[in-house]
Amino acid sequence: MILVTGGAGYVGSLLVHELLAQGHRVRVVDRFWFGDPFSPHQRLELIDGDIREFSDAWLDDVHSVIHLAGLSNDPTADFAPDLNSESNVLATRIIAEATARHAASVGKEVRFLLASTCSVYYSPASTDELNVRMMTELLPVAPTANYSKTKRMAELEVLRVADRTPEFCPVILRKGTIFGASPRMRFDLVVNTFTLHAWRKGEVTVHGHGEAWRPLLHIRDAVDAYAHLLWVPSDSVRGVTFNLVHKNYRVLELAHWVSEVLQERGADIKVRRDRSMTNGSRSYYVNGDKITERLGFRADRGTRESILEIWDQLERGEYGTEPENNPHYFNIAWLKQTLISETGEGIRKEVVV
Repeated sequence: MILVTGGAGYVGSLLVHELLAQGHRVRVVDRFWFGDPFSPHQRLELIDGDIREFSDAWLDDVHSVIHLAGLSNDPTADFAPDLNSESNVLATRIIAEATARHAASVGKEVRFLLASTCSVYYSPASTDELNVRMMTELLPVAPTANYSKTKRMAELEVLRVADRTPEFCPVILRKGTIFGASPRMRFDLVVNTFTLHAWRKGEVTVHGHGEAWRPLLHIRDAVDAYAHLLWVPSDSVRGVTFNLVHKNYRVLELAHWVSEVLQERGADIKVRRDRSMTNGSRSYYVNGDKITERLGFRADRGTRESILEIWDQLERGEYGTEPENNPHYFNIAWLKQTLISETGEGIRKEVVV
C-alpha cells in the first residue's frame, strides 16, 4: 500500500492514476477542497482527513509514503502564514514521525518521498548572483519567503527523523515550476497561465523586465519521478535531495515561445511587456543533473505539447467559458473564497492540498 497525502491535488491526481495503472494499492489522504477526481477503484482508498491531525491508522499496511499535501505557492503562504507553517512544517513533522514509528514497528524500510521545491534556492538578498549562478543540491540554502522557508524547514524535519530511525528512508524532491494539464487543473503556474491568457486575450503579458530565470518541469515527469523513486535501492537515495528540472527559461523567452508554439493553431499571439508592474526579481537557475547521473532518470518532456494540449482543451470548453474567472483554478483565489467567509478558527481548521 502506498499512502499519498494531497492525492487529489494538481500533481497527486495524476500520480494516483499512474500508481493504480502500475498495479499498486493506494490510500489517499486529502481534504478534497477541489473535489474528488477519482472514479471508484478496488485498489483505491480515499480518506477525507487533515494532515495536521494525522492518524497512525492511515499507515496500516503502508510501505511507502508520498507526501504532497500542504500550501503550494507564495501567494497562499503570504495570505495565510500560520496555516502555511502548520501545513508545511508541523504536519510534515507529524507525518514523518508517525511513518518512522510505523517503520520501526514492522521492522522494515518505509520509503518517504517529500515534495519540495526549487524555490528554496531563491533569496532576495542575492538576486544578482542568482541570475547567473547555477544552483545545485550541494549549495547551502537559506530562503526567506514564507513558502520556500517552510518547504526548507520541512526538508530538515524529515532528515532529523531519519537520523534516529534507520528504517525510515526519506527522499527529497525539489521540483521546478510545474506545467501541464491535470484532472485538478491550475492556471496559476507560468506556462499554464501564459497559455490561458493567449487563448483569452490573444496576448501574453510579461510584468517587469522578464529577465528572471524559472526552472520548469512537466507534470508527467514529476509523476514519473515519484514512481521511479519508489523502487530504486535505498543506499542510493536515503536522505538524498534531488533537483527535478527539465529546462530553465527566462520569463520573456518563455512568453515568446508560447506565442511561437501557438502559431501551429493559427493563433497570432502578441507578447507585451508591462514595466509598470513587477513580480519582483525572483530568479533561480537550477541544475538537475544529479538525479540523471545517480539514478538514470531524466525529465525530458518539453513545454510545446502541453501548450498545445491546454489550448485545445480550452477550445473545447473543458474548463468552462470563463476559466480565468473561476477561482477553482487558482489556489489563492480558492483559498480566499473558502476562508474569508469563515472565522479565524475556521482558517486554522482547514488545509489546502
